[in-house]
Amino acid sequence: MTLLALFPLLYSVSVFTSTYSPISSFTSPAPFVAEVCTLQNSFKPAFVSKGDYVVGGIFPLHYNQEMPDLNCTYKPPPVKCNGAFRWAQTMRLAVDEINQSSELLPNYTLGYKIFDSCAYPLTGQRAALSVLNGLSEDDSPTCSGASPLLAVIGESGSISYFSSCACFTDRRKYPTFFRVIPNDDYQVKAIAQLLVRFNWTWVGLVRGDHEYGRFAVQGLMRELQGTRVCVAYQEMIPLLYNRQRALEIISLAKVVVVFSAEGEMTPFLRDYMMQNITGIQWVASEAWVTASVFTGSEYYPYLGGTIGFGIRKGHISRLSDYLQTLWEALYGSYMNTSSPRVAYNVYKAVYAIAHSLHNLLLCMSCYLLVFKLQYYLQEVTFNIAGEEVDFDLKGDSVPYYDIINWQRGTGSRKAVRRGEPVCCFDCVPCDSATLFLTLFPLDSIECTFCPEDFWSNKDRTACILKKVEYLTYDSLGIALTVISVFGACLTLAIFGVFFYHRKTAIVRVNNSELSFFILFALTLCFLCSLVFIGKPTSWSCMLRHTAFSITFSLCISCILGKTLVVLAAFTATRPGDNIMKWLGPKQQRAIIFSSTLVQVVICAAWLIDAPPFPSRNTHYERSKIILECSVGSSLAFWCVLGYIGLQACLCFVLAFLARKLPGNFNEAKFITFSMLIFCAVWLAFIPAYISSPGNYADAVESFAILASSFGLLFCLFAPKCYIILLKPEKNTKHRQLYPIFKYVVH
Repeated sequence: MTLLALFPLLYSVSVFTSTYSPISSFTSPAPFVAEVCTLQNSFKPAFVSKGDYVVGGIFPLHYNQEMPDLNCTYKPPPVKCNGAFRWAQTMRLAVDEINQSSELLPNYTLGYKIFDSCAYPLTGQRAALSVLNGLSEDDSPTCSGASPLLAVIGESGSISYFSSCACFTDRRKYPTFFRVIPNDDYQVKAIAQLLVRFNWTWVGLVRGDHEYGRFAVQGLMRELQGTRVCVAYQEMIPLLYNRQRALEIISLAKVVVVFSAEGEMTPFLRDYMMQNITGIQWVASEAWVTASVFTGSEYYPYLGGTIGFGIRKGHISRLSDYLQTLWEALYGSYMNTSSPRVAYNVYKAVYAIAHSLHNLLLCMSCYLLVFKLQYYLQEVTFNIAGEEVDFDLKGDSVPYYDIINWQRGTGSRKAVRRGEPVCCFDCVPCDSATLFLTLFPLDSIECTFCPEDFWSNKDRTACILKKVEYLTYDSLGIALTVISVFGACLTLAIFGVFFYHRKTAIVRVNNSELSFFILFALTLCFLCSLVFIGKPTSWSCMLRHTAFSITFSLCISCILGKTLVVLAAFTATRPGDNIMKWLGPKQQRAIIFSSTLVQVVICAAWLIDAPPFPSRNTHYERSKIILECSVGSSLAFWCVLGYIGLQACLCFVLAFLARKLPGNFNEAKFITFSMLIFCAVWLAFIPAYISSPGNYADAVESFAILASSFGLLFCLFAPKCYIILLKPEKNTKHRQLYPIFKYVVH
């Protein structure tokens, strides 16, 4: 391996290679001698995957970091970093695709060792040593031998950025260096032509304190010789940032060319903005012209109109789906994978290594003395996403750039006027589901769609995460919870009253056993509404509709049994009629059991065939993600509701027939009224449920459960409780209906 800790670390667009010999081994390069060398510390975080051949990767997985105290008196703790890691995931995706391919590297697998640099040079050097020597002390107790790596896809935040520095073209110093990003020599030529084209003759040059900036400025000065462009000043943003020194850079020049990384630009621009200086025409290098950190609205008054040359866009078909399988919620800048730039270069770098290794393995039968992966990288040519990838003698790839101009856009796209030159166009507003980036190619004619879980902001200039909505424990959820618990407690209280007065006439004449069954079922009905509150899960979705339907079916079955007894008692001509023999306690229990069993069978078939499941509804309202329970089978859903409705209608008809029968206390009247309320609630529920948006649909269903439960509770038991508690003198056998008392008391 030629990568050393002091060597300029490279980015995802660059590749270091190892030398292999088919005669010795294809699993390990030749070791070097290091007698006294032990691994002093482990490196975290990292991603590691084993394979026949391993590719190293060093990425700025995070940007903000907390460095530990390195006073050499104790073992330092790991660096604490914060940020994101889309580019590293792109490398993992590429390796997975190659391992699944039947054409590229068949019978072999690629592995990877990916380490975090935190976009900081010293941390990047630690990552480089870890790639060479192993993940931890257990993996490599000593560093006496080189790591068996094919290549390293390198880092950005050290001396170079995106590895575009022209300094790496020296093949004597960097013989194993390759890159899939254009050499800066091409960029400085393009910028020089741009300055001349727009007749910007008085410009300032600002660069970062690194080789990337130094070589870029030297190249631009060389290209501007013999032109009318005059360089007013050359300044450098200090590596150890100094606010006072940065403010001295600001000059009267109206055109400023900046070769810098976004990490260095951020504090510089913030201090620049504090001076409220506007009207500067910024010419940006590819290192920051597409940086998402500067797309915020607070930067636009100062950076609007910035122009530069950006890394060419590419297309990675599976990237968006791959990232969504890793985590559910991301910031917009990491999920907008429709046309990636840097990630696309990572993708190409991995495939370049794989194609070169593939060609090397095919030629093993040639039995030449020495084969180098470097040679095959130099000669490799392949197509990816319609683009041809290869390298020249300096390890550079074919230069392609996108011309970038920062415009606010007001959420619009370019529409060419019919019959007029292509330079004449109108701005057409984008749809609310799309965005038009603040940074865009000058010839863009289409709006960019936000990923499914994102929504464009008010100005249509960026994607923002959609609000996730479900019936939670907010004011509405708490209100429903309180009502549900209150209803269950009230039902249990009535149960207690009936149990305490179970030997009195009114409890006995109303069939105490069926009354207790009804109160038990109503308690469960009240508690069912609680399942509709909270984030939908697989279990809660299945429990919502099945528990609700079975408990209500049980409740209506009990009421149906009571209705049959009342009707039979009043229509019997004498106490010994045979009809009452078929409605004894055992028969009543059988009616309840069989009626409820039908609903249980329907629910069981529902759960087996197509059970309810949690789903993310992104179509009902574009700005929100509605977490809801899909019913799975619409037929089964309407079957359970229809069966409850059938039971309720049967109860209503039977009770209605007995409503005018004589007696001081006619139970049929109250059953009739309770069924009217029950049916009215659920008939009103259907259109309300269908038209309710988001979490209100669950609230409507929960409200229907509570309303119908309270209707049954009050209609059936309020009159009885009134007599038991407030009119005890009426709670006697002689004051109650004598015929039914004889038949139902047992």
